[in-house]
Amino acid sequence: MLTMLLLVIATALVFEFINGFHDTANSIATVVATKVLTPMQAVGLAAAANLVGAFYGTAVAKTISSGLINTDVVHVSSQVLICALAGGIVWNLFTWWRGLPSSSSHALIGGLCGAAVAAADNDWHALIWSKAGENWTKNGGLFWKVVVPMVSSPVAGFMLGVLIMGLLMALISTMNGSGGWLARVSRPRWVNAVFGKAQIFSAGYMGFAHGTNDAQKTMGIIALAIFGAQASGTLDHLPAWLDFLHPDGGEKDIDAWIVFSCALVMAAGTAVGGWRIIKTLGHKMIKLHPINGFAAETSSATILFTAAHFGMPVSTTHSISTAIMGVGFAKNPHALKWTVIERIIWAWLLTIPAAGGISWALVRLLRNYGWA
Repeated sequence: MLTMLLLVIATALVFEFINGFHDTANSIATVVATKVLTPMQAVGLAAAANLVGAFYGTAVAKTISSGLINTDVVHVSSQVLICALAGGIVWNLFTWWRGLPSSSSHALIGGLCGAAVAAADNDWHALIWSKAGENWTKNGGLFWKVVVPMVSSPVAGFMLGVLIMGLLMALISTMNGSGGWLARVSRPRWVNAVFGKAQIFSAGYMGFAHGTNDAQKTMGIIALAIFGAQASGTLDHLPAWLDFLHPDGGEKDIDAWIVFSCALVMAAGTAVGGWRIIKTLGHKMIKLHPINGFAAETSSATILFTAAHFGMPVSTTHSISTAIMGVGFAKNPHALKWTVIERIIWAWLLTIPAAGGISWALVRLLRNYGWA
């Protein structure tokens, strides 16, 4: 059993690494597309910002570890968690290979839900849909923490992108019509120069927000595995070198070593980079200038940071993609490349059922061989 627990932790860290390079594009696509930073500079900035952001709070991790699966209905074994992670990993690698910016968050959630339902013999009560009477900002179940944000965060990303870009365009137009030095500053060369500098900060903000949300999801999986191992007695007779596995607190606490490990692994994955997806987000949807990149990154990062505060594991991919769409729409609705956007949306819709289906099939297959 101890071997299985260590295997879960190793698999979770593999997922975290893949999440890092798969979602690197979310943090840096716009700053690379606008040529404010070189790809290597942008990856370095994103990795550092991800690392810092991962240490900011554990609300999302607590949602994953105790807010999605009903442990009164299904026993969350190490085998179930490995299948859940495998579903997310397979889907992430497939979408990375295809250059599609799908959601690692939803791949993980889909994998977790699919594996749990399979382990409960297709009993959908294995999932916590909602918890009436509880503070939903702490533990509201699948509906409030996943379903609602899955719909609202892309809409919010689009609307905020339109709003911020519209305000910036109105400000520049006003300056241009005022005459004098304000009119000179509002010329394209000056606008590009100013927002080129500003975009470095917005890209850092985006990387930080990405770390606050995405790094925590794998923390939750590891914590869930450790809580299960503790309940089954696996941790009762640990060798001295593994004493750190004992939870420091109860089931609502995420130990410091989990936070530290996931933060470092995600930063390492981010440093590798996901160039296929960067090309899709940064170049194929719409032509971006520094002011557009600044507006998109600021919009997306604000949504991610807010969601992390409330423990909502929202999709970084969805928020930045729709923010770019919103910025492009405010700039020129006809400039958006709808065929590319259609491919992205299909990837969004398929992520949870695809990852969940893979995990469900793995659990059922392994059960046939008496392993799960």
